[in-house]
Amino acid sequence: MAAHLLAHEVADLCLGKPPLRSLSVSATIGEALASLKSCEENCISVWDCDHFKNVDCICVGKVCMVDIICFLCKKENVNSPSLALKSPVTALLPKDSVLVRHVQPSTSLLEAIDLILQGAQNLVVPIETRFSGSSRRKLLQKSSSTRGCTLHNGREFCWLTQEDVIRYFLSSIGLFSPLPTASIDALGIISTEFLSIGYHSSASLATEAISRSLVDQTSVAIVDEDGVLIGEISPFTLACCGETVAAAITTLTAGELLAYIDCGGPPEDIVRVVKERLKERNLEGMLEEFEIDPSDISSNSLLSDEELPSPTSSRSSGGRYNKSSSYSARMVRRAEAIVCYPGSSLVAVMVQAIAHRVNYVWVIEEDCSVVGIVTFANMLEVFRDQLEAMMLGHFD
Repeated sequence: MAAHLLAHEVADLCLGKPPLRSLSVSATIGEALASLKSCEENCISVWDCDHFKNVDCICVGKVCMVDIICFLCKKENVNSPSLALKSPVTALLPKDSVLVRHVQPSTSLLEAIDLILQGAQNLVVPIETRFSGSSRRKLLQKSSSTRGCTLHNGREFCWLTQEDVIRYFLSSIGLFSPLPTASIDALGIISTEFLSIGYHSSASLATEAISRSLVDQTSVAIVDEDGVLIGEISPFTLACCGETVAAAITTLTAGELLAYIDCGGPPEDIVRVVKERLKERNLEGMLEEFEIDPSDISSNSLLSDEELPSPTSSRSSGGRYNKSSSYSARMVRRAEAIVCYPGSSLVAVMVQAIAHRVNYVWVIEEDCSVVGIVTFANMLEVFRDQLEAMMLGHFD
């Protein structure tokens, strides 16, 4: 069984994946923002290419809306966001990062898992195509004439993510029995260290935590004085709000920000508060740059898969966590705080995360206090250990 699973290469997991939209390493942050708004992808790849030299193109990183939002929230940029958007896109890329790694289509699944566990979020894989010389030239001409070129040295690339590998394991989950039915508590994969901020704390204090959650592919919990989970500041939800949410993060408390992004579009009274506080802090530059219109953000009331305990007065009347909003009518996305319990099974948590396109699930007690968080990386460690054990048993 293990031999069957491990016989697969990363190319097998990339079948049907679309080519990466790309941005030149010489682009500005404003150009990255325009590219993100013109496509439905969560992030865009950044490439270092010199087509005048016989040098391979290299994907040096990726940029998403939340990278831009956090950059605009920096103290040196809040006074002049328009100037900040003229900065090079490299200002958004972490130095010496291993978040993006190039691999060959023949790379084994086990090697891919190891790279992910070492910190890689995206594995860049060449798409294997069979074009004739004339067809390739036509494709190259077409790609070079459109925004967001997908060809590099005449090749297209896609990327493999943690979610792709988890989906692959879920499709073969019966081979791992009885592991999938074990509780996440029994497996020891609940991380008790997680990012959080107090409900009444300034949202601007969470900027670094939001950036960290983007790297960790998690979220920032909003908790009350008793450690009860009130909601979350999710990079996914912030991305759907667009760059204008930087003004809200700069001026609101965490609780107010939660209402700003939770109510199917920023409520008019909170928009007025944001504008008033920007004026009070002499941040007219941000006020002029970001005209916030509640009608720009579409409404989607979203519910958790599992029953939650009785709500407290600080939660929604329905007793469930809601997430909503989008930065254009075309970009409506589901986003919500997904929770489970220590006794939830591994397979149940996998299904929850995949169904809601998140890389983590919050773990809470019956009173809604936060126990920790379970991530795809935690799950992959378990599956890798299981594969090794299965392989040893196969050869014994």
